[in-house]
Amino acid sequence: MTDNTYIGPVDSSAVPRFAGFGTFARLPRTDDVAHTDITVLGVPFDAGVSYRPGARFGPAAVREASRLLRPYHPALDVSPFATAQVADGGDVALNPFNIGESIETLEQAAIEIGERGSKLVTVGGDHTIALPLLRAAARGHGPIALLHFDAHLDTWDTYFGEPYTHGTPFRRAAEEGILDTSGLCHVGTRGPLYGKADLDEDEKLGFGIVTAADVLRRGVDETVAALRERVGDRPLYVSVDIDVLDPAFAPGTGTPEAGGMSSRELLEILRGLAGMNILGADVVEVAPAYDHAEVTSVAAAHVAYDLVSLLAIGHDQRRSGAADGSRAWETS
Repeated sequence: MTDNTYIGPVDSSAVPRFAGFGTFARLPRTDDVAHTDITVLGVPFDAGVSYRPGARFGPAAVREASRLLRPYHPALDVSPFATAQVADGGDVALNPFNIGESIETLEQAAIEIGERGSKLVTVGGDHTIALPLLRAAARGHGPIALLHFDAHLDTWDTYFGEPYTHGTPFRRAAEEGILDTSGLCHVGTRGPLYGKADLDEDEKLGFGIVTAADVLRRGVDETVAALRERVGDRPLYVSVDIDVLDPAFAPGTGTPEAGGMSSRELLEILRGLAGMNILGADVVEVAPAYDHAEVTSVAAAHVAYDLVSLLAIGHDQRRSGAADGSRAWETS
């Protein structure tokens, strides 16, 4: 916006949180503002799931759970909606009967949003959508780094002979050359695999692994330091499958695994990424039919809020002309 004024959320002291339009964090829609620096985009798609369906209803549930979010983030010391123009881009309409067409449609939608000068925080939807989002994020940058928060590797080759599913996006992205193999890491993985070869193949693709048990033993600070060292200043995409959380914190998901991270651990690790060169991010696999008391949706809403805040910090650094685009991360 040319006048440097930003339209923020609806004032909750004037309009109760349970009233008004149901946009993310009660933000304006993209057609209500002249320019958008950060777009929150819904992708109600779950045709790529291998177990429990329902993530197509994730964006609506996360928006509803986001009504309680407030405009100042004390842990990151940023007011993201005043620092950048953030708006809700609505939902992308994808063909639920054609995965290939849906991938192409979402990629083009993400490219168009990027060409308008906006970064993306996407709310899914199943993890299939990460592939077209990575393709769009990598345009103009070349191969990009990836931090992938998930109970699962999502680097399998096929399911039932199908190459595009929620368990294959990062295998396809690596094969397409859009990932920087020196800056890849899974975080929070756990649970049984099909065989040891799964780990061997994943390593060949360039991924490092920080398991949920590693986070428990090392703690947040050491985990963040390791991730920052691995990625450095590379252009970075952050993908968060809500099943990275233990089912106690996120029961409403399609493929739950016991022994996961707490919501506190996840949020603190994300906050430790402040100042990194983040191009875009997603939070996926919220399936509200398996949720109770909005536990999963609330967790995902806070993850999305933290991702928006990280991008807002980066926007502020670019606007102020920070020499190296970095911001010191300090433990508290």
